[in-house]
Amino acid sequence: MIIRCANLIDIPPILQLIRELVPVMNAAGNFQWDNTYPNAAVFEKDITLNQLWVADENGDITGVIAITTDQDAEYADVGWDITEQAIVVHRLAVSVHHQGKGIAAQLMQQAEQVAINRDIKKVRVDTNVVNEATNRLFPKWGYVYAGEINLKHRPGIRFSCYEKVLS
Repeated sequence: MIIRCANLIDIPPILQLIRELVPVMNAAGNFQWDNTYPNAAVFEKDITLNQLWVADENGDITGVIAITTDQDAEYADVGWDITEQAIVVHRLAVSVHHQGKGIAAQLMQQAEQVAINRDIKKVRVDTNVVNEATNRLFPKWGYVYAGEINLKHRPGIRFSCYEKVLS
């Protein structure tokens, strides 16, 4: 498996991955995503900005991650200085057919490598408070819990925020 920048031709398999994953998330009480978000336009913009990466296993897209510097204003609610540069992870997803294989960890390692390459010392990520898997995994990977926030673009959902300072 390789982690590589996504291309526009990757959008259909990425959307299929999301379509299969959202019902599983929703069944677990996680309504962070639905049938309107994330969508093709969001992924197209990520690709245009060179900030979308995929896990590619012999041509099969098994995971996706947006590696950005876009910080929501609400991040300040957990005490983060949003004027300081940080890599911010968005839209991290692993195919329901490939979970438990360490793909999310490899995608997060890519985010950290991007930070190192850009000489950025912090990686930040948020996840739905009910997403037990990511709330368990981020601390395992060295991310420190910073608190909970609401995001105006996802009303009614609380998000756990995590940060890792790279040395």
